[in-house]
Amino acid sequence: MSLDQNPRNADKLSGSPRAGDPASLSGAKVTENVTQPGRKSIVREYAEAIIVAMLLAFAIRVFVVQAFKIPSGSMIPTLQIGDHILVSKLSYGLQWPTDCKMLMSFPPVNCYTSTTVVTFGKPQRGDIVVFRFPEDEEKDFIKRIVGLPGDTIQLRNKVVLVNGQPLDDKAFTQRIDPGIIESTINPRDNFGPVTVPEGSYFVMGDNRDQSLDSRFWGYVREEKIRGKAFRIYWSWNGQGNWTEWVRWERFGKAIQ
Repeated sequence: MSLDQNPRNADKLSGSPRAGDPASLSGAKVTENVTQPGRKSIVREYAEAIIVAMLLAFAIRVFVVQAFKIPSGSMIPTLQIGDHILVSKLSYGLQWPTDCKMLMSFPPVNCYTSTTVVTFGKPQRGDIVVFRFPEDEEKDFIKRIVGLPGDTIQLRNKVVLVNGQPLDDKAFTQRIDPGIIESTINPRDNFGPVTVPEGSYFVMGDNRDQSLDSRFWGYVREEKIRGKAFRIYWSWNGQGNWTEWVRWERFGKAIQ
């Protein structure tokens, strides 16, 4: 006879121990032995957390904001060598990356153009933008927009003319070379006039005499613009004694 068919064993099934049963002496309750489902291993939990964090960081980098370092002096005095800046990917709209290729690094994808899915506005004169360098799209350049689509741009003895009117740029530019170069030799000081094509922008560095920009290699297509620079989050000098390495006064400074 099985246990469930023997009346004398019924109290064992109900969980009521009889006198003399070890369970009754210890006061412990008899419970059904239920196997608990296995928990994830610690290694798996950490791996999943790292993967999620990497995907989130990649999404933020592609669609929201990206950090860049300034390696040259073409934007002095606005941006110094060693400035670390934040660039907004949402300043002009929600961008969807296109023309991408896979890489064996992080991020694993490098995209050379973007399509605006939702438009928030257009780049404006005076905006400082990061874009793919037209002559080598593996590189990112940062310059200030001077000419909008349809504008006529000309330089006469270092003076920038936009649609025939001098551009008021003294507040954010510097010119360190008093000499004037003729246009037949170099377009630095005398250039144009040219008309900016539709969908393109004419950009220049704030360090006018030491900037490789649209005067030399042409226009920036709108789909090549990666975003608008808006804030310095860290600035590293790397010269002098250790107390002078960090430019504390530039922390959190807005880029204008």
